[in-house]
Amino acid sequence: MSEAEVRREGLAGVRPGREALFGGGLDGRAAQRGRGDRPVPAESYYGRPVIKAPAWEPRDIAGYLFLGGLAGAGSVLAAGAQLTGRAATARAMKLSSLGAISLSVAALVNDLGRPERFGNMLRVVKPTSPMSVGSWLLAGYGPLAGAAAVSELTGRAPRAGRAATAGAACLGPAVAAYTGVLIADTAVPAWHTAHRELPYVFVGSAAAAAAGMALLAGSRAENRPARRAAVLGTVAELAALRGARRRAGVVAETYEGGTAGRLLAAARRLGVAGAAAGWLFGGRSRAVAAVSGAALLASSACTRFGIFHAGLASARDPRYTVLPQRARLAARSGLAEQAAGVRAVLDGGTAGGEVAGPPSDA
Repeated sequence: MSEAEVRREGLAGVRPGREALFGGGLDGRAAQRGRGDRPVPAESYYGRPVIKAPAWEPRDIAGYLFLGGLAGAGSVLAAGAQLTGRAATARAMKLSSLGAISLSVAALVNDLGRPERFGNMLRVVKPTSPMSVGSWLLAGYGPLAGAAAVSELTGRAPRAGRAATAGAACLGPAVAAYTGVLIADTAVPAWHTAHRELPYVFVGSAAAAAAGMALLAGSRAENRPARRAAVLGTVAELAALRGARRRAGVVAETYEGGTAGRLLAAARRLGVAGAAAGWLFGGRSRAVAAVSGAALLASSACTRFGIFHAGLASARDPRYTVLPQRARLAARSGLAEQAAGVRAVLDGGTAGGEVAGPPSDA
């Protein structure tokens, strides 16, 4: 162990390369202790990241986020089509949901490295863990989606197939939403600051993607509900994402620049164009419906990949961890001063905390 002398300013004889401040630097108390008015640098010690960026591969994890949402929302549309007698759309959505959830699980297992690791996550049930809940959701949803698709393909056990379709539709919204909760339950600034909005972003994006699949693979005569779902999903996604950026403060920069900014801008354009074209002309032209569906699918994929890259960018730059912490500490300090003033008033003093003396006899 090193025997270097540690002082308030740091290690004796060592000059930090990034002028790191020690002890109380974030809340401004350093200046009160006679260290000057230097601003707190928005960097970690020696300029290294404050948190470790996720080592996930974009193709695996962002693909897993997109495909899981497509599958879950697709099962809801499949059940609705089955109940309303839209046989071609129901068939297309059952098959696409099975394909999407299979690829989603394959992407997750590929990222984990070994298939048995997914099984290990099912050894316990932990309701407070999004990963545990999500693992059990996939384990329950996958067989139901598979049974619904197999029954549709073979024509066997139609009652069991309808029951499986209904069961998959019940779990579908949770499958589409839980991944937003999963990534928000991390220390990654771009994801954690949007923890209220990300589940809504993912559900809206999943609804738009499933509607796009119905427009692309379903019957033109049956696509009116899909066209409505495309508009509602796109509007919900854009509104939730806008709210997330507005509330994120400085971290919103990660959603607006670089790879994430380009992907999210493409998602907005594709989503609006696809939903508008499908709503206006998708019921008249099979070709327009197919192009609209492809645009909606691409928009949803761009949204997931864009959010993924925004998270990576925010984890790599220490500013997006340090500056929000500084703002929270400043807000708490201001609230503490206000509370002290209120207590002084209630105790018979003034707002400044000075207690009034006895009245003069003069």
